[in-house]
Amino acid sequence: MPPPGKRWGSEPLMKLVIGSDHAGFALKVAMGDLLRSLGHEVLDVGAFNENPSDYPDFAEAVGGAVLDGKAERGVLICGSGVGASVAANKLMGIRAGMCHDTYSAHQGVEHDDINVLVLGSRVIGVKLAEELVKAFLGAKFTKEERHVRRLGKVKALEAKFGASAKAKV
Repeated sequence: MPPPGKRWGSEPLMKLVIGSDHAGFALKVAMGDLLRSLGHEVLDVGAFNENPSDYPDFAEAVGGAVLDGKAERGVLICGSGVGASVAANKLMGIRAGMCHDTYSAHQGVEHDDINVLVLGSRVIGVKLAEELVKAFLGAKFTKEERHVRRLGKVKALEAKFGASAKAKV
């Protein structure tokens, strides 16, 4: 029997959070099913139907679960992916990458340490989304000096402008 949280010959299972607005609902359901079939623990923060809803609410819920340690990574879906990506990146500590190709999905983790994958349900289909999610989850931050240095600069920008933005509110 494998140790808890692991399968023989595979990576450790992850705690993941998934969320979408109404436009991404069907793709969210499909990706949640995929994640569970792969053995991951999935926290679904909504939407729970196709009634009109607002992507910033789900960007906050997905990002918040990652920041609170309830999930290691997140998958966030809206119609184009753009709005959800913009909203999620407003949360300090969230690095959300909108990816519609497998290279970006794994490279975003390896080089930029993204912790939320954003998908556009009106841009890609289920099969491509499955490949993107698998690429995202299968990747690890390389911790190469150049990537650590660049990530440090991103975090410095976040700290500098995040703090100044709070002071203006």
